[in-house]
Order: sequence, then C-alpha cells, then structure tokens
Amino acid sequence: MTIEMKKNMDETIIEITGRLDTTTAPVLDKALNEEMNHVKNLVLDLKGLEYISSAGLRILLNAQKKMQKIGSMKVKHVNEVVMEVFEMTGFADILEIE
Repeated sequence: MTIEMKKNMDETIIEITGRLDTTTAPVLDKALNEEMNHVKNLVLDLKGLEYISSAGLRILLNAQKKMQKIGSMKVKHVNEVVMEVFEMTGFADILEIE
C-alpha cells in the first residue's frame, strides 16, 4: 500500500493505493492520526485501492468518528470491489461517499 498526501489550506487529500489489510492498516492509522490534528476536512481518494479488509474498515470507521468531532471526512473514487464491501458491511450508509 502507498499513501500520498496533498494539503490545501484546511483540507487534506489522502490517496491510498494497493491493499488495505491487517499488515498495512497500522501505517494508514498512524498517517491519519497525525494528519487529523491539523485538518478540518479530510478526503480519502480510493481510486487506487484494490482491496480492503476488516482491519482497513476499522481504520476508516475510527477516522470518521474523529473527524465528525472536528470537521468532515469524505471518501472519493471508490471502485466497484471496495464499494461492494462498503455496501455489504453498511459502511456505504456511514461514510460520505462521492
């Protein structure tokens, strides 16, 4: 998995590419926790995300809960495979997906 951050005023766009699973989830968790202290609007661009496991879902849920308190979080460019996981788990109703 690779993570690329683009900052723009009070918004940060985080592009996630590859697989978000048990092995890579802690890396994303650390990056999100560091960034959430400095941002009001968080955008997760998942156009390059090929796979997400329950560990990855847990990271997204935690980020969503934290960002609700300080700003907003959006998820963009979700492919069919990841969207199917979001729909089956109910995350499609929890996350703001564009």
